[in-house]
Formats: sequence, C-alpha cells, structure tokens
Amino acid sequence: MSLKEFFDVLNSIVLQTGVFNLTWGHLVMWAIGLLFMYLAVGKKYEPLLLLPIGFGIFLVNFPLTPLMGRDAVTGQEHLLEIFYHYGIAWEVIPCVIFLGLGALTDFGPLIANPKTLLVGAGSQLGVFVTFIATLIFGFTLKEAASVGIIGGADGPTTIYLTSALAPHLLGPNALAAYSYMAMVPLIQPPIMRWLTNEKERRIVMRQLRPVSQKEKLLFPLLGTALIALLIPAIMPLMGMLMLGNFMRESGVVRRLSDTAQGALMNTVTIFLGLSVGATMSAEKFLSPKPLVIFTFGLLDFAVCTVGGILTIKIMNLFLKEKLNPLIGSAGVSAVPMAARVSQMVGLEEDPHNYLLLHAMGPNLAGVIGTAAAAGLFIAMFQ
Repeated sequence: MSLKEFFDVLNSIVLQTGVFNLTWGHLVMWAIGLLFMYLAVGKKYEPLLLLPIGFGIFLVNFPLTPLMGRDAVTGQEHLLEIFYHYGIAWEVIPCVIFLGLGALTDFGPLIANPKTLLVGAGSQLGVFVTFIATLIFGFTLKEAASVGIIGGADGPTTIYLTSALAPHLLGPNALAAYSYMAMVPLIQPPIMRWLTNEKERRIVMRQLRPVSQKEKLLFPLLGTALIALLIPAIMPLMGMLMLGNFMRESGVVRRLSDTAQGALMNTVTIFLGLSVGATMSAEKFLSPKPLVIFTFGLLDFAVCTVGGILTIKIMNLFLKEKLNPLIGSAGVSAVPMAARVSQMVGLEEDPHNYLLLHAMGPNLAGVIGTAAAAGLFIAMFQ
C-alpha cells in the first residue's frame, strides 16, 4: 500500500467516526436527554420512566450508532428498533403494562362510590378541547386525536393510541404525557385552589362502605363485558387491565399476580422507556410540531383537571351528601399521584380531612375514561 492509499484509508476511517458527524441538533438532544435524567434522578419525577426515556434520547443521538433503523447491508433491524417494532408498533408493551396495573389496582373505592365514574368521564374534557384546537393548527384528524389523549395523563394509553393512529408522533406525545404526569403536584394545586373556595375544600365526606370480595371479583368480569360491547377497539388494553385485576382479586394465582405487577412490569417498563426515547432523534424532534404538542399537552392536562372539578361541582347541585370538589382533580388517570395531590391540598385546609380513598374512585374512573376516549378515536379514525 502506498503512502497516499494509507492516508486515504485513514481519512475514510476518521470521517466515519461520530466526532466528524456531530451536528448542533445532536447536542440539543443530548441536553434534552440529560434534562429528563436529571428530573428522574435529582427530582424523583416519574424516575421509572423518565430515566430510561432520557437515556434512550441520549443514546440514539450519537451519530452513526447502530441502534435504530436497519443495517444498510443485511437489512437486519438494530437493537432499539427491535424493541420499538415488536414492543410498541405491535402494541404489546402498553398491554403488558396494563396487565401489571390491573394486578396492582384495588377497585374498591370505585365500586364503593360508583358516582365517581362520572368524574372520570368529565375529566376527559381537555382531550376533546385539545383535539379541536390542534385541528385548527393544521394537525390531521389522526394526529389531533393522538395529541388530545395526552391530557388523560395515561402514558400507556397515549402510546397505544399514537402507535395506532400517528406513529410518527410517538416520541413527543409519549414524552409530553409522562412529563405532565410527573408534574401533577406542580400543575394541579393552583387550578384546584382557583376553582374552589375554602368551604368547598373543607367538605368532609362519609367513610366509604366496605366492599365485599364477591363485588371485587364481579367487577373485572362485568367491566370486561361492558367495555367489550360498547368500546371493542380498546379491549387489548382494558382486557389486560381486567385480567390483571381478576388475578389479584381471585387470590388463587398469587405467583402470576406478583409476576405481572413486579418482574414482568419492571422488564417491559425498561423496554418502553428506551423505545420511546429512541424515537426522538434530532432529525425528527427538532421541528415546530413537537413544540406545539408540548404546549397543547399542558393546556390539555389543565383543562382535564378543570373538567373533573367542575363535574363534582355540578353533581353537588343534585346530591344531598356533597362531594369535596378537590377529588375531581384526580379524574385524570395519573394513578395514584393525582389522588395524592387531592389529599395534599385537602390537608392544607383541614389536617383531619383525609381524601385519599375518596379520590382513588375518580382516579380509577379516569383510567377507564381515558381508555374509552382512546377507543372512540380508534373507532372513528383507524
């Protein structure tokens, strides 16, 4: 090999390193990835998801790394592309997470006070307001539906709907959903205080009645049948939720229930976070549309909170035993964080007024309400 040929080969190798292919976009995305890792580690905001999402963003924004897409020669999918393709695009991971959520969930507060189902429905106000608003800003029907569902504060449902209707928006939609879920304690309290007065915040609710084991066993069965008949499009998610809950309440498959809510859910959460983060390359994310999505996501979540509180206030016009409007904010499906925020704001007014169990009813109703809204969008636009 001549000296010239040697330097030509050396130059070719050097130009194929990441150092000579860095762009300002990569640097911006590193900063975004590090920000989310800081929120997870330093602030403890939804660390189970924001940490792998942030690291996924960081990983995929190194140039020339064989993580996403396919090999140019063999056509074989790269590692994170496999996680995304078979986990997210095939809608497997959100359904497995719902199985784990069902195994973790006690629907007793919702069964004891079924009126709170109305709060879960009213809390979807922001979903439809945002859907209309994003249409005005030039989003397609499918894109607008996928952005609207962010306000429900349910990450798996957002991912499920976005994968079905607008997969190119998966990264910003999922990141917005989980970001606002993490910031529930910051976003909701000012809205709650603004919409309620001191007298309303001091309303003491009667203790919930005990719920029998038979009721807890019948609930997932009847819930499955009702949802399957009315909103069949969302059954992959809700069917897994109800199966997980039935396993929990049956008491005869403790190992399966423990696996669903523990090891299995933890495993798929890692794949979910990395897959979502890996979709956020600089070329896709650094454009006006993701910024619009983050703005509308915040508006969406705020209006959903308003919708739940106003639903309680309207219900109180007809109820003899008044409900504390603070539990209306838990109608978004950020379980159980939104219910804890209702409790926190209530204790500020009256240190002896415990609202947590009462707020869990609307909180669980919000999970069903957000899934129902997603099912409606899928039925209309898929």
